[in-house]
Amino acid sequence: MQFQTFTYPNNTAVVGRFAPSPSGRMHLGNVFSLLMAWLGAKSAGGNIILRIEDIDPRAASKQHARTLMEDLTWLGLTWDEGPYFQSDRIKIYDQAIAALTTAGYTYPCFCTRAELHTGSAPHACDGTYIYPGTCRTLSLIQRKQKAVDKTPSIRLRVPSNTDKSAVRSFTDLLQGKYRQNLATECGDFIIKRGDGVYAYQLAVVLDDALMGVNQIVRGNDLLSSVPRQLYLQELLGAPHPQYAHVPLLIAPDGHRLSKRNKDLDLGTLKARGVTPQQIIGFLAHLAGLVPRGTAVTPNELLPNFSWHALPDCHQDIVVTSEVFDTNS
Repeated sequence: MQFQTFTYPNNTAVVGRFAPSPSGRMHLGNVFSLLMAWLGAKSAGGNIILRIEDIDPRAASKQHARTLMEDLTWLGLTWDEGPYFQSDRIKIYDQAIAALTTAGYTYPCFCTRAELHTGSAPHACDGTYIYPGTCRTLSLIQRKQKAVDKTPSIRLRVPSNTDKSAVRSFTDLLQGKYRQNLATECGDFIIKRGDGVYAYQLAVVLDDALMGVNQIVRGNDLLSSVPRQLYLQELLGAPHPQYAHVPLLIAPDGHRLSKRNKDLDLGTLKARGVTPQQIIGFLAHLAGLVPRGTAVTPNELLPNFSWHALPDCHQDIVVTSEVFDTNS
């Protein structure tokens, strides 16, 4: 079923996006994804939209947002439209949830995090839990009783395992074919948390569709979320964009670069005197676009950029804090 609640642009040109969270200073892993998004759109003569994903107040700072935009400009990663702030778009998300609820696709969930992570709950091969549908069949009386003690989250029903529409597949520009059974590998998923924060899956699908984004480039840790987004896109009558999931940058001990640990963040690199051309050149080298040690601007990379020219993108890339000590 599709809703006529929203009208979406139908862009023929490539429209990409930057969609960072203002939770801290960007690190090299963030910049790598943004550079690939910028090159993917600009090399095709397209545009980039900047959207600040600040709907979670625990991971949102106006100062971080300002610094983020200053860093993007410093790097030469300019944008053509925006910035848009998700915190200004709450009514849109409410409208979508209301439509999905009216159509019978949602239900309140009272499960706690501890209950979902018990050893008895089903888990996917990567350790994430598969929601078993605990609250799916609660009666109206049971829901009212539980609501006295806990504000529920809102879950979206996925098709049953016997329904062919439970299987979602797509071809990623870098990762190739990907297939997932929503019923057995995901389960009904949250579109609004109990604390009132809208889930990433819902917000990103609506924002991308309404902004006309048709090429999404991001880290490969989000690859498994695409089937949920394809399902939401179909329910909301939104077009399917093209996806490219790039490798993550990781430290030698195997952990992912993070804002929390300030691993190779732009503040640290700037303080060390590293130039934006060195940063772009290093990341371009990781993508196989230039020789090691090349200092370059994003614009200088455009003539030779091609998704097909990138090296194997199935493995994470190890980086160290010494990458710029010898002008690497």
